[in-house]
Formats: sequence, C-alpha cells, structure tokens
Amino acid sequence: MAEPEQPQIYLITPPEIELSTFPDRLARVLDAHEVACVRLALATRDEDRLSRAADACREVTHARDIALVIDSHLMMVERLGLDGVHLTDGARSVRAARKELGAEAIVGSFCGTSRHEGMNAGEAGADYVSFGPVGATGLGDGSVADPELFEWWSQMIELPVVAEGALDTALIRTLTPVTDFFGIGDEIWKADDPAAALGDLIAAMG
Repeated sequence: MAEPEQPQIYLITPPEIELSTFPDRLARVLDAHEVACVRLALATRDEDRLSRAADACREVTHARDIALVIDSHLMMVERLGLDGVHLTDGARSVRAARKELGAEAIVGSFCGTSRHEGMNAGEAGADYVSFGPVGATGLGDGSVADPELFEWWSQMIELPVVAEGALDTALIRTLTPVTDFFGIGDEIWKADDPAAALGDLIAAMG
C-alpha cells in the first residue's frame, strides 16, 4: 500500500497586517516550508488598504510560484492580478464567481460545518471547500467541524477539502489522514517566530 500523501499547507494572513513588516514575515515562512496557497484574509473593507496589501503579498508569493487568493472580494481578483477568490458564504456565490473569473481561477468556498453546503459548492464549480473551525473558538455559534465530517468527505467526495480554524498539534494528528489541506493562520502569526510555529504543526502530521 502506498502511503497517503501528507496534507498541504494553505496559509491564511492575519486580519490586520503591518505592511512595513508582514511581507518579510510571510517570505520567511514561505522560504522555510512548502506552502500550496496563500489567502489574503484582511478584516478591512477599504479598497486602498486591500490593494496595497495584495500588491505586497503578491510580490512575495508570485516570486515563489505560490498562488494568492483573496477573501470574498471577487471584483478585485483580476484588477489586482490575484489567482482567485475564497468565498465565505458557502455555495451561494460559487457559480457567479466561476462565471466572472473563468475556468482557470481558483474558486474556494468556506462551508462551516455543513456537509450539504460543501456538496452544493462542489456541484456549483468550487475548486475546494473548507470546513471549520475544527477547534474550539469563541467565534461564531460554537459549532465545530468534527473529524467525522472530514472522514466522510475523504471517503465519498473527490473535491479537495481544507481543515481550518483553531488548529493545534493534536487536531493535526487526528485530521492528517482525512484532509487535503490545513488552513493555518493565527495559529502561527501570533508566535514570535511564525516559521518555527508552522514547523511544529507540520511535524505533527508525521
């Protein structure tokens, strides 16, 4: 039996970034570890701040041949030269996003803890779905995407799946056999050395 491939890392930016320092921190993480994709996930709705952050992050990611997608802001993808969009409303916008961006763009969909929403997103043309949070957080309604959801998905559905939200080494050990990607953000950016923090999480996959 061939060993199943390890999940890949899908890096998520913090909701607030300092443009004078964050691109260097991002570059250090990308140079230290293999990362499949980066998501620009800023809390701001200010177009100028989003544009400047996207430009700075794109320089870092594209120099390393890593895709950069943006949270929700579909209309900014082509203008900013990004690789796609990560939608946060389940399956609702997937079809429209695919039509707007074309077949080559990445269209991902966050589906919370809903298997049904995930299947709908896949049918509508998403390239991946993400479920979460997988760990306990004070956010949202307290519901958690449990390992059974990922187990079912990995057995029944071909579409790649991302596990994200409040990950720790124990959850990574549990979910490694049943997810394609780990969406990792605040788990490492709060650390003094994000690259080392990511290394600890990656080690837990082994």
